[in-house]
Amino acid sequence: MSAQAQNTDPTGGERPDDDTQRSADPSGGDHAASAAEAEHRTDLVPDDAAEPFEPLAARAPVVETAPRFADLGVHPKIVEALEQVGITRTFAIQELTLPLALPGSDLIGQARTGTGKTLGFGVPLLQRITLPGEPGASPQALVVVPTRELCVQVTRDLQSAGSLLRVRCLSIYGGRAYEPQIEALRRGVDVVVGTPGRLLDLVQQRHLLLGGVSVLVLDEADEMLDLGFLPDIERILATVPTARQTMLFSATMPAPIVGLARQFLHQPTHVRAHGNDEGSTVPETRQLVYRAHAMDKIEILARILQARDRELILVFCRTKRTAARLAEDLAERGFAAAAVHGDLGQGAREQAMRAFRSGKVDVLIATDVAARGLDITGVSHVVNYQCPEDEKVYVHRIGRTGRAGGDGIAVTFVDWDDIPRWQHISTALGLAFDHPAETYSTSPHLYADLDIPESAKGTLPRSARTRAGLDAEQLEDVGETGRSRRPHPAASPDSESAERRPRRNRGPRRRSRSGEPIERTETVSAPADDDRAGRPADSGGRHRRGRGHGRRAAGERAGQPTATEG
Repeated sequence: MSAQAQNTDPTGGERPDDDTQRSADPSGGDHAASAAEAEHRTDLVPDDAAEPFEPLAARAPVVETAPRFADLGVHPKIVEALEQVGITRTFAIQELTLPLALPGSDLIGQARTGTGKTLGFGVPLLQRITLPGEPGASPQALVVVPTRELCVQVTRDLQSAGSLLRVRCLSIYGGRAYEPQIEALRRGVDVVVGTPGRLLDLVQQRHLLLGGVSVLVLDEADEMLDLGFLPDIERILATVPTARQTMLFSATMPAPIVGLARQFLHQPTHVRAHGNDEGSTVPETRQLVYRAHAMDKIEILARILQARDRELILVFCRTKRTAARLAEDLAERGFAAAAVHGDLGQGAREQAMRAFRSGKVDVLIATDVAARGLDITGVSHVVNYQCPEDEKVYVHRIGRTGRAGGDGIAVTFVDWDDIPRWQHISTALGLAFDHPAETYSTSPHLYADLDIPESAKGTLPRSARTRAGLDAEQLEDVGETGRSRRPHPAASPDSESAERRPRRNRGPRRRSRSGEPIERTETVSAPADDDRAGRPADSGGRHRRGRGHGRRAAGERAGQPTATEG
């Protein structure tokens, strides 16, 4: 393991000689994608989501000279759990973090997304807490992540790696009902993984007690900064004991993250798994950039979705409206597509993710909020349907393919109005795409670049529509919070009786007296006695009593003539 020592504080100031900064070349990627739900005390572990997922697995080659987990002093049961899924040797970020984190030192881990950070902090976290924990015990470790999808993923990775230690992991995030999470905390958990907003809510309600936390992890810290979570994080950290181990992981180190590290970390060691190229792209990902007309993008995308040997495809949009409209349009063209964006409820988001992971849909349209943390096996293509805002967003988006040392293809559409933005991205990343080729759905180079059959059109042939689709995935009732939704009429218990009711007459109202229609100009006369006698006492309808009805009745009884309308 090559390391370069420096006597500089990673946060900007002078540091003691024992504070080192290490760097290594990339030697692989993240082991963990979506971890298997391991055998543990299921009576104490809440069922966060009934989502099927792939086991924690080694899906990419590693350097043969890389140390084994067992060689670095990892707990034998953790080593055994990893070996059961084929993970024996470390990746670069793990090789650097484990010797420092296992003894309990604070550290800052800086690496590109998809390079193995989950096990880089997960293994030391599991080894440093007491397992199995006592029933009703408060959490011993806390992991804070920016997005709900990443929260579920990290929870499952930790459950899988700690399966033989019977670890109790709980994911806490918004969009789901409070009650199951509160009940799980009452039963006792060892590790809590959560998003800042819901964590802070439960802390303030005193359902989540952080007085026993000895290990704290801030994952994707720069993304939490971008999402505006920094004040919430500071309030959460103020409730955690000062005598703890803190690990901060971030792809970039902007000034607010540096300030956070200075305030809450104690003499951290800065490890960087990729030298200084923190904004660079994954070399295994083949990048294609096309200048496309806005009206022709959907046609180009429809042809890319028919490329030979393609697997799952992620399509990124800048706006929620575009994501929803694009998913609808692709579904009408015969593609099995689903969308994930902020306007969807948590149940619908998880339904889309389950369908995508299980292969019921093979096209997932997402906004940038989902660009971080999604680690899904089999994503062969990433399409930037709308040009990213900057180079960081671009790196995060295309990092969803080519993960863990694998290959991938990233396609970016650049509209004419986006040329200046794209040129800035290309210059910042040192790409050779300053002037993308003008491309249409009929351009020969599009078919050649992506191995698209010449017969491909804008609609998927019926013979190729083999996916079950989003409707085949059950929509789970997660007890959503934060938004009120009107119930569907079919769900009403009175829907059958409503169907039997006569339709309400929407025509103009007609005046009547004693059940008989009247005209404004007619002369009102007292009804004949025989008419009153022949009318039933209860005619079954309600009649409005006009003004002066009492006076007219009194006059009739007194034998006086009635007034006329006119």
